[in-house]
Amino acid sequence: MNVRELFDLSGRVAIVTGGGSGIGVQLAEALAELGADLVLCARRPERCEEVAERLTAEHGVRALGLRCNVGDPEEVDELVRRTVAELGRIDIVVNNAGTSWGAPALEMPLDGWQKVLSVNLTGVFLVSQAAGRVMVEQGGGKIVNVASAAAFVGERPELMDAVGYTASKGGVVAFTRDLAVKWARYGITVNALAPGWFPTEMAETVLERGGDGLLDGIPLGRFGGADDLKGAIALLASRAGDFITGTTIHVDGGQTAN
Repeated sequence: MNVRELFDLSGRVAIVTGGGSGIGVQLAEALAELGADLVLCARRPERCEEVAERLTAEHGVRALGLRCNVGDPEEVDELVRRTVAELGRIDIVVNNAGTSWGAPALEMPLDGWQKVLSVNLTGVFLVSQAAGRVMVEQGGGKIVNVASAAAFVGERPELMDAVGYTASKGGVVAFTRDLAVKWARYGITVNALAPGWFPTEMAETVLERGGDGLLDGIPLGRFGGADDLKGAIALLASRAGDFITGTTIHVDGGQTAN
């Protein structure tokens, strides 16, 4: 099999949570460019529907935009049911949905902490579990969890003060490693991406407040761009990554190596 064939996702079906905004759009675009059919979901599905329509028009793939609160088991089960009913199977899951809550650790409200953990960590578990049941029946699949460079480094509170976010992403890294070992017997690979700073809506306030200070910690001297995650997701979601599992790929301009 040549390299182009290894990366070809024609006939594959992928779910991308949080697929209507931020880096979720870039991840969905990469999968569509490789030929995958897609389900994009979020709490508010309108933007997912818009992105799905665009990807269908540009790449000729089937794409749906659906509502799903990834912290709600019933909504997750419905997401998986609809995906199988509409597109026939589930080959790839990208657990990208995420949120944050900025507050000093001494003042972090419990409901803020719990909201972040519900979306960023419990949501990864629920979607992986529900889709994993389908993948086991199919004989394999690919799960890619979006962690963060923040899981590996501390940050000065003047630049970023969101301890719940960093804790949740550290949990995603540990969850990825352990699930990869447990589900290898089913032919399911489980990996993670750890993006650094990308100019998304969620990061906008932090970048505006401390952009120069954050750049000082990135050896490549820039924030992530519109295509910088595409290569990594292409590898982990395709047959090119069949012998990679339990790992986290850092896409951060060298931030965590600094």
